[in-house]
Amino acid sequence: MPSSKLSKPSSETKNERENESVVFDSSILQNQSDIPSQFIWPNHERPSSEAPELVVPPIDLKGFLSGDISEVSSSCLLVNEACKKHGFFLVVNHGIDLQLVEKAHEYMDLFFGMKLSEKQKAQRKIGEHCGYASSFTGRFTSKLPWKETLSFRYCPDEHDSNIVEGYMVNVMGEDFRHFGKVYQEYCEAMNNLSLQIMELFGVSLGVGREYFREFYEGNDSIMRLNYYPKCQKPDQTLGTGPHCDPTSLTILHQDQVGGLQVFVDEKWHSITPVQDAFVVNIGDTFMALSNGIFKSCLHRAVVNNTSVRKSLAFFLCPKKERIVTPPRSLVNTQNPRTYPDFTWSTLLEFTHKHYRADMATLKAFSDWIVNGQNVN
Repeated sequence: MPSSKLSKPSSETKNERENESVVFDSSILQNQSDIPSQFIWPNHERPSSEAPELVVPPIDLKGFLSGDISEVSSSCLLVNEACKKHGFFLVVNHGIDLQLVEKAHEYMDLFFGMKLSEKQKAQRKIGEHCGYASSFTGRFTSKLPWKETLSFRYCPDEHDSNIVEGYMVNVMGEDFRHFGKVYQEYCEAMNNLSLQIMELFGVSLGVGREYFREFYEGNDSIMRLNYYPKCQKPDQTLGTGPHCDPTSLTILHQDQVGGLQVFVDEKWHSITPVQDAFVVNIGDTFMALSNGIFKSCLHRAVVNNTSVRKSLAFFLCPKKERIVTPPRSLVNTQNPRTYPDFTWSTLLEFTHKHYRADMATLKAFSDWIVNGQNVN
């Protein structure tokens, strides 16, 4: 397994020091015929010209929630098949207002269309997971992703009911209050959808409709806006490198440009955007919670030279100090314990301070826990 540790030798080369000074200003770089070397990925990791479409099962959430026996059975069958193989499916008939989704996409254009200096008012600090990031230029020195992100925390907490709105006003000013209200409303909708999907998982895994829903009520989640500028050399870089999300569940809405790819059966497959559907994938935390029965989804994003691509990603996470341990009924002689107990806050710290999330994050994290949290 290639190392993703952040620690580097004390004697840096001149090239490494130059790498650290790169600035990802999309207004300039998206029109350059040659892209900086820091964004060029190794040949074996670059996107291929052919990525067959993955046939993804659409789950009728309204049908499942109706309680109809045949609908519940059908939904559970599809979820089990998808999540035990690759951890990826679509949700339709979800009840989310599509005008809200459209508005959320529009406000992304507003933010990412600003000058870099304006966006940097919300600059993400190293070691933190909230704020604006222009690629990972302050954190890594190679294989940088061709994207910008804005991330913020969401908690369905009655004592901090406007956490998203408050954050945006705090970092960007009063002019961004309505911006914050839009994403506050969007997060609330995603939170409700997440808990409904957790009911589906509970029934599918045989632990009851309420088990996982109760585990994630009062969650401490993350909302991320992804913005992938045009790239004149899209065959040399990636918008997001291959990784499994360290979080529990990702609910994604991508625009109609396309670019999401999933690794299934030893090959990369493309995911065709469906406007009225949400893309759902399992993350490492839920994989551990299900004792490895549901698989974390390995995916990446590619870019193109003609269109900007946008996506809205809601990452469901448990309360930070909640112990992630599987239900007893999912542990037996045929399926013994796979991962050690941990808290989400510990995994979050691991991925932001010690390890660059990839396809082996959960294995590396488990080893880190077992070996006494020694990163050297």
